[in-house]
Amino acid sequence: QVQLVESGGGSVQSGGSLRLSCAASGYTYSNYCMGWFRQAPGKEREGVATIESDGTTTYADSVKGRFAISQDNTKNTVYLQMNSLKPEDTAMYYCAADLTSPCAYYSGGYLTIRGYYEWNYWGQGTQVTVSS
Repeated sequence: QVQLVESGGGSVQSGGSLRLSCAASGYTYSNYCMGWFRQAPGKEREGVATIESDGTTTYADSVKGRFAISQDNTKNTVYLQMNSLKPEDTAMYYCAADLTSPCAYYSGGYLTIRGYYEWNYWGQGTQVTVSS
C-alpha cells in the first residue's frame, strides 16, 4: 500500500518561501508519477507540479519560475520549493502518486498536468497560507 506523508506547510508573508516534503513508502515500481496539487476553499483541486521517475518535471503556468519540484530517491522523498509566494498561493497542498506515467499530456498544444481524478494515492495535505 502506497503511503504519502507531507510536511512543511505554514504561514508566510507575500514574497516569502516554504519547502514542502512528501515521504513516500510502500512501492518499488520503476515508473511512477509524483506530484503536488493544491485546493483553495471553493475551488477544484489543481495540479501544481509533477515529477516522473526519470526526473521529467511539469509545472502549472501559475507557478513556473517560482516553484521547483525535486526528488531524493535515497530518501523516497519529493520536495516542493516555493519561492516568491503570493496570497493566491494560499491553499491546502497535497502530495499525490500514481504508478503510471506520464504525469502530463499535451492538450491544445499545452502540456497539462493530469487531473486529480487520475491519481490513485494521496497524502493528508498540509496548509500553506500567504498573507499580503
